[in-house]
Amino acid sequence: MKRLLLIAVLLGFITTGFRPNSPVSVVAADPVKLSWEMLRDVTFKKKWYPEESVYMLYPTFGPGIQKLNGKPVELTGYVLPVDLESNLYVLSAFPYSACFFCGGAGPESVVALKFKKSGRKFKTDERHTFRGTLKLNADNIYELNYILADAEVAE
Repeated sequence: MKRLLLIAVLLGFITTGFRPNSPVSVVAADPVKLSWEMLRDVTFKKKWYPEESVYMLYPTFGPGIQKLNGKPVELTGYVLPVDLESNLYVLSAFPYSACFFCGGAGPESVVALKFKKSGRKFKTDERHTFRGTLKLNADNIYELNYILADAEVAE
């Protein structure tokens, strides 16, 4: 009977991946491979902002993208420097010549990069994959609608 119990316990350790004398580690969830198509799960309507005396596009995020709010994601795109001294960059679905800022695309085609560590400099239109936490922004008119917080190069 003891022998059967010992075999059952050992089989349990083997099937669950237990290794004696190894540190217990918590594995973070793998990031979702976000696509620009997924970021199109948003609609916009014009809304008056009295503090700036201007109409701006107000986003209503669809259920698919709402599920990813606050989750780790990866996204590939073109880097657009906004302010090199402040380490402000945007990731775009399109190169600079066709991006949102040039009138060639919509606000769903750009994501603000808020880096985990500052210091690295990027050139316009460098293509990279970044990993970070997706944040949806509907209310702060001084930020983009999509923000990649704690961003870092994933390549």
